[in-house]
Amino acid sequence: MDEYSNWMKTCLSLSLTNVQKQHYESVVEKARSTFLRSSFWIELNRRLPELNSEFRLIDGYDLLLRNAEPDLDVKSYDSFLLKTFRRNCLDNKAWPTEPTGGWMIPSSWHSRINDVIRTRYIVKYLDGVEFLANRIAKIATENGLEPRIDFEAKAEGYYAAHLYVTPTFEVPAISWDTEYIQLSIEIQITTQLQEVILKLLHEHYEQRRKKSGLESMKWQWDYRSGEFASNYLGHILHYVEGMIAEIRHKRTEET
Repeated sequence: MDEYSNWMKTCLSLSLTNVQKQHYESVVEKARSTFLRSSFWIELNRRLPELNSEFRLIDGYDLLLRNAEPDLDVKSYDSFLLKTFRRNCLDNKAWPTEPTGGWMIPSSWHSRINDVIRTRYIVKYLDGVEFLANRIAKIATENGLEPRIDFEAKAEGYYAAHLYVTPTFEVPAISWDTEYIQLSIEIQITTQLQEVILKLLHEHYEQRRKKSGLESMKWQWDYRSGEFASNYLGHILHYVEGMIAEIRHKRTEET
C-alpha cells in the first residue's frame, strides 16, 4: 500500500494522508448513524417476526436464524483503500490508463464502492434467501428507495443474495462543511451453512485479492491447499441445501 500511495502522489498528484482517513471515517459513521434512524431500516427490522410467520405459513419452517436486528457494519479504511487499489490497478484492464468510469480518487470514491456500509441476514434454508430478498426489496420500494438485487455465485464457493439501496446522506465534506452524497448500503442474505463457509473462505479470499498477475497453479488444481477444501465445500453445501429445499417442497405438495 506504500507503493500505491506513492503511485497516487506521482501519477495523480494526490496525497494519501490521515486527512483522507479521518474524512472517510467521519463520512461513513455519519451515514451509518443516519441510516439506523431511517424509516426503511426501522420498518424492516420491525417486520422480521411478520416475515418469519409468513414464510412458515408457506413453507412450514422458520425463515430466520435470528429474529433480531443485525449489526450494521462499516468497512475499515484499510480495507476500503485496498478495494480502490484493486479497482484502480489490479483489476484495471486498461492499465496504466484510467479504468472505465475514471480513477477512484478521494473526491468521489465514497459513492463508488458499494459496500462501505453493510449488514447480513441469515436464513435457515436456501429457499429463504430469495423470499427474504424480495420482501426486503418491497419494503425498500415502499420507503422511497430503489433496490437492486444480485444473486452471487462465485467460483470460490460463495453463494448469497446482495441487495443494494442508495440513499442520499448529508455528510461532512473534506473542507469540514457538509455535502450531500449518495452512498450504497449492502444487505447480504445467506444461509446458516453458507455463513460458516464464508468465515472459512474469508482468509483465503483476502489473500488472493491482494495478488496481481497469474498464479503458478489455479486453486482448483492445488488439492493440498486449504483454499481447495473450503471452496469446494461451499459448492457441495449449496447443492445439499438445494436438495433439502426440494425434498421439503415435495413433501409439502404431497400433504
